[in-house]
Amino acid sequence: MARGSNGITLQQLVYFIEVAAEGSISAAADLLYVSQPTMSSAMKDLEARIGRTLFLRSARGVTLTTEGAEFLGYARQVTEQVALLEQRYLGRAPSRRLLGVSAQHYSFVVDAFVRMVKGSNAAEYEFSLRETRTWEIIEDVRTLRSELGILYRNDFNRNVIDKLLRDSGLAFHPLFLADPHIFISRKNPLASRDHVTLDDLADLPRLTFDQGANNSFYFAEEILSTLSSKQEIRVADRATIFNLMIGLDGYTISTGIISDDLDPEIVAIPLDIDERIEIGWIDHSAIPLTEQAQRYLEELRAVVAGFGVELLG
Repeated sequence: MARGSNGITLQQLVYFIEVAAEGSISAAADLLYVSQPTMSSAMKDLEARIGRTLFLRSARGVTLTTEGAEFLGYARQVTEQVALLEQRYLGRAPSRRLLGVSAQHYSFVVDAFVRMVKGSNAAEYEFSLRETRTWEIIEDVRTLRSELGILYRNDFNRNVIDKLLRDSGLAFHPLFLADPHIFISRKNPLASRDHVTLDDLADLPRLTFDQGANNSFYFAEEILSTLSSKQEIRVADRATIFNLMIGLDGYTISTGIISDDLDPEIVAIPLDIDERIEIGWIDHSAIPLTEQAQRYLEELRAVVAGFGVELLG
């Protein structure tokens, strides 16, 4: 597979992908059963051959440079195609490291992920799904910890989110527009209503997802983040937020798309406000998507369309 004496080898690409994934040359060497000096030498040779610095090295390990992140996208494309050839013509098992997705806390993201994994029909696989903070979603995709990120933007946060994405070399792709809803327990007194107003929510605990050190209004996962609330609870995961909806009659504001299979005790009620939520996915603007990422997006579109929502792209 080498292209002349100065070409890039497939083995170097495999080594490079593993080093990038582990953030450590020694850890990647252990996983691939080669010596640390061999792995280190292979990475230095790869950088010399292409004339670019792919890693920043420190005592804590290695991190990708901007050019390294772009190179990783193309390396994954090559190795994925080789894996597909070997599966088809040599009967090889598929690669374990297939796809990483980072997202805000949406059940439709999980639904699509379940469908993708089931559809892979692989005896062995290694996927990752991170429900995490807005800033970390962008960082995950920027550093290629995840290939795709899923988040929302609206008129309030659009300029800040778009600038951060541009500065990170990322692109936002609209998926659908949603009318705001509140998520509440089926036992909540408001659950029988066909719509609610902000006044109806004044005496209920507002539940929001904690954004950590980057707790800017612009990174909030919920719209109307600047409005004050008499009772507010920040949480870190979806299971907790749903438990608090049930236990405290709390609410959160989201898209209105919720899975009865995954969240049977929670209902979505339209919220009377003049706002819309744009949900989309982000990726590296200069790096083609892998086939597995494209398959996940197909499942995501199918899940969302199943709720009667009009897709934007």
